[in-house]
Amino acid sequence: MNGQVPHAKGLDNSLELMQDGYLFIKKRVDQYQCDLFEARLLGQKVICMSGEEAAKVFYDPERFQRNGALPKRVQKTLFGVNAIQTMDGEAHIHRKLLFMSLMTPPNQKRLAEFAMEQWQASIPKWEGGGKIVLFEEANDVLCRIACHWAGIPLKESEVKERAGDFSAMVDAFGAIGPRHWKGRRARAKAEKWMREVIEEVRSGKLKVKEDSALHAMAFHSDLNGNQLDTQMAAVELINVLRPIVAIATFITFSALALHEHPECKEKIRSGDENYLEMFVEEVRRYYPFAPFLGARVRKDFIWNHCEFKTGMLVLLDIYGTNHDSRIWENPNEFRPERFKEWKSSLFDFIPQGGGDPAEGHRCPGEGITVEIMKATLDFLVNKIQFQVPAQDLSYSLAKMPTLPKSGFIMSHIMRK
Repeated sequence: MNGQVPHAKGLDNSLELMQDGYLFIKKRVDQYQCDLFEARLLGQKVICMSGEEAAKVFYDPERFQRNGALPKRVQKTLFGVNAIQTMDGEAHIHRKLLFMSLMTPPNQKRLAEFAMEQWQASIPKWEGGGKIVLFEEANDVLCRIACHWAGIPLKESEVKERAGDFSAMVDAFGAIGPRHWKGRRARAKAEKWMREVIEEVRSGKLKVKEDSALHAMAFHSDLNGNQLDTQMAAVELINVLRPIVAIATFITFSALALHEHPECKEKIRSGDENYLEMFVEEVRRYYPFAPFLGARVRKDFIWNHCEFKTGMLVLLDIYGTNHDSRIWENPNEFRPERFKEWKSSLFDFIPQGGGDPAEGHRCPGEGITVEIMKATLDFLVNKIQFQVPAQDLSYSLAKMPTLPKSGFIMSHIMRK
């Protein structure tokens, strides 16, 4: 390592990572006044980097690969073992095209419409019922619409349990102990469920539409023309559904933003589509979602006086890049108007990863996230009125992933 590259203090920085969470990389980048530094995490040497230029390097497939970057503990909870997030090259692009084919603008709109229908259908249940926790309700609504859209049969009596499993997989991402094991159990249960559904489709017992996500996964062939085995098809089908359910986090933070910035509510109420879009993007930029992403160095190279050695693990700071004062004026202020003149470069605004989703590892479901958030905000502002009782709305940046502690409690809900 070149002497100009800062080293995080201490023999191993794993404990500091657990203590600082989302701010682990940003704190040190700010302290060292440098886009990158070297750390030791769980005994291995890791390069941590932040900012737009770092993101451009990180998303260069000549320099980085995803294979071997995701710890098994994350594969066994969040993504599934050997899923698309661990693939590179032609095989990755081939499978990514399958995901892209499902995430088209018409499907984004369809899911947003389903979401609005489901939210509206919840009103009678809420009106006489006292308090609800928005995060929990959002999990259920999103699980229903994801399965309905994908063509997966889901009984109403199963919704809570299935939604809880998807949520537990996401919650296990940065967890150790009980939260981690809960995520592993949830994944095992969901994979068994998906395997059974896929087998029913392949045997002809369950008839599904050919343009559905379930049909696409059940009959997808890899580059060699081989059908995915049942387990892999199940894993990838979950990778279509789970991120839709994970939008519950963004929905909860959207409600918090409305509560903390009532002046924004009036602008959304006026029906200004552009403002609604700006508000959604600012929620995705400002509030914590993904803390960082990992990749391994494909071949030796030097960047910013730093030697990147083949096989080294590198972490890109997602949260810090979205709060980088070189990109964003007053990054710690919530200001939707900043997106009015915004010209994104694919590497400066990266709440769900950077680069081109068709070519690289950026989330292909960003459009779905935005459309569902817009529909939900329209519902919260224009379709119902509610009160926000006293509760703990704080969230900890040490916890990954994080959420307002109360999950956002709403009371006295009435249709407008």
